[in-house]
Amino acid sequence: MIQDIDAVAFDIDGTLYPDWSFRVRLGPFLAAHAFFLIRFGEARRTIRRWQRENPGVAHDDFFAWQASVLAPLLRCPDSEARALVDRLVYGEWKGVFKRVRPYPGVTEAFMAFRQSGLKLGILSDFLPSQKGDVWGLAPLCDAVIGSEETGALKPSPVPFLALANALGIPPSRILYVGNSPSSDVAGAKAVGMKTACIVGPVSALFGRTVPGADISFSSYRQLTQIVLK
Repeated sequence: MIQDIDAVAFDIDGTLYPDWSFRVRLGPFLAAHAFFLIRFGEARRTIRRWQRENPGVAHDDFFAWQASVLAPLLRCPDSEARALVDRLVYGEWKGVFKRVRPYPGVTEAFMAFRQSGLKLGILSDFLPSQKGDVWGLAPLCDAVIGSEETGALKPSPVPFLALANALGIPPSRILYVGNSPSSDVAGAKAVGMKTACIVGPVSALFGRTVPGADISFSSYRQLTQIVLK
């Protein structure tokens, strides 16, 4: 595959680390802020529905828009909703992420791709800065982007095209690695990127693949071998 691409870009959550490892550590936070998290999740679903109806449209200030969607659900002013998101999601989650560890082989995969001359990128639906330097991976990247900063969440084409622009590479020459068929695979494919999707050990055991993905893989050693062969 390396002859067909010039860059590999990655989602973070559930892709570079097991999703369950974050959710387990989020337990105390969830117990304390269950109502807020339920409403925040509802607001994000509303945003994605709007994006499906308005493909390719970006908001100049996504965070203000998100607050305006969330505020009626929390029955509070927009300013209060935004302050809550800043404090609880973009602030307090930082401490949770510090205790999360990446999948085995992630760092080695990044190093191997970089040494092979491929550019590297990160595109996440939450601000990558929440994860610090992303276990030392962010400094290896040529582009590190939070989709919120582009004005739209995945699978909107907006963040994927922003990623391609930041890398300086046509979408057709980028392999995007994620864990969500709907957000990562569908969103990246829609702008012409090649896609890889991580699958669980049970799915891998039975040879199950992700519909639409060019690569289905169960370990970063396997992904590295497929990309560099």
